[in-house]
Amino acid sequence: MATTGLPAGTAARVGGPDGVVGRDVVASFVGEQLAAAPLDGRSLCVLVPDGTRSCPLPLLLQAVHAAVHRRVSRLTVLVALGTHAPMGETARAAHLGHPPGGLASRYPRTRVIEHAWWDPATFARLGVIGPERVAALSGGLLAEGVEVRVNRAVVDHDVVLVVGPVLPHEVVGFSGGNKYLFPGVGGPELIDLSHWLGALITSSAVIGTLGVTPVRALIDEAAAMVPSERLALCVVPVPGGDGLHALTFGEPEPAWHAAAEVSARTHVRYLDAPVRRVLSMVPERYDDLWTGAKGFYKVEPVVTDGGQVVLYAPHITRISATHPGIRDIGYHCRDYFVGQWERFRDHPWGELAHSTHLRGAGRWDAVHGERPRVTVTLATGIPAEEVAAVGLDHLEPGSVDPARWAAEPGTLVVADAGEELYRLAP
Repeated sequence: MATTGLPAGTAARVGGPDGVVGRDVVASFVGEQLAAAPLDGRSLCVLVPDGTRSCPLPLLLQAVHAAVHRRVSRLTVLVALGTHAPMGETARAAHLGHPPGGLASRYPRTRVIEHAWWDPATFARLGVIGPERVAALSGGLLAEGVEVRVNRAVVDHDVVLVVGPVLPHEVVGFSGGNKYLFPGVGGPELIDLSHWLGALITSSAVIGTLGVTPVRALIDEAAAMVPSERLALCVVPVPGGDGLHALTFGEPEPAWHAAAEVSARTHVRYLDAPVRRVLSMVPERYDDLWTGAKGFYKVEPVVTDGGQVVLYAPHITRISATHPGIRDIGYHCRDYFVGQWERFRDHPWGELAHSTHLRGAGRWDAVHGERPRVTVTLATGIPAEEVAAVGLDHLEPGSVDPARWAAEPGTLVVADAGEELYRLAP
């Protein structure tokens, strides 16, 4: 439990769904909130997103640095990769807002590291969440104990500050808060379990759900095991821009909740009727299908039965830089795996979950086989034969004319896909 200067269970907030917070207000809000936190002489680890999340991170990090670097005994910035590919020096420098090789000039007395999730030496063990507790948290969907491990930098610092956006999310409901700990810098055991729990619920059912979903409850349970004090600076970015609708600060749980309430009003678009086809234009911040699949998650709820989602991303040339096992299992609906569990239970559950999230809703039985609800088509740089091998449809990107598609009845074209959620109006 962290001391914030705020009443227990509350968060400070500036901004809201109907405006944009100015840069000077951002700096003053961050400075005021951190000034009230007891950081003097203590070590601080700042968790930040990687390049697959959009927000004005340099603005936020500079405000945090200005407020704390002369007060804390040690300052580390930890990039929460989850299981994404490393960013590398050049991309990371641009992401954090300093010249390549010029970290010390922009952020004096600061160390920056990326979460090396592939290296067992990265982790510190926090304990185990037992099967009975997992069953209670998951509403009975899973009853398997899980080891909880986290990046050593988290436990090696007195205070952990999460800095990042809150957006609709396919596994947990809304991202942000403690999710930067698990899966952001957590071990594979909890990543696999939490993502498979989300897959059992299904992406279309959980995405954009306010409140504590079963996956959020599991993540919060693991976060409570972290011995360091936890704080969070949560932000709600302006869709498609570099501004912020709101910032919240406090303990991670109330800060996340306050930001999610704003995101629910700024990052969810409602349609009056379903569409037959979506052209989801995936931006370059997603450089493989593993991350670019968000272009499907965020539009699946508005596609009619038998419809089609086309992921348009000529720049994507590979399925996953870090999860080659997807090629072994392909893309299938949840029931395909659940109905053949003995065949798949030893495959990494996180990959099974990703498979179901991109394939979407559907049915499977041993007699009739698999019957997906919608067709998923890739207009990418991934070779046609590789697309077919994982069970998806291929379309040459050069044959797609977004302007023409946008004029066709029953077609929705989504630019900068992956962060705004599309739902049917109640």
